[in-house]
Amino acid sequence: MRGPLRDVVNFHCGQCLRFHGHFAAYTAASKEHVQVVDPRGVLRWYQSSKQVRRGFCAHCGSSLFWDRSDAEILSVAAGALDQPTGLRTRAYIFTGRLADYYTLNGDLERRLRGLDR
Repeated sequence: MRGPLRDVVNFHCGQCLRFHGHFAAYTAASKEHVQVVDPRGVLRWYQSSKQVRRGFCAHCGSSLFWDRSDAEILSVAAGALDQPTGLRTRAYIFTGRLADYYTLNGDLERRLRGLDR
């Protein structure tokens, strides 16, 4: 990635809950600043809805990307980045879909829907 990363947003939607087994923490970058290099050929894409595909590693199954076809940014799984990232969590989104086994703590922004990117 050649450009800046957005701070992390925690997604609590039903698809993320099922795909990740919990909420998903994503940062994002402008698609024009992202170059995916896959020398081992393990990046796979799953079309999770009409407009969204999810990138994952076919070798280990790790979630890597969330890509909305009409967006100018590519969401990147924060846990897939080398540490330290220097990023902070800035918001919780899709909070109306929280699983019943946890609660949100802290004073971060909370939204029932997604962010205006």
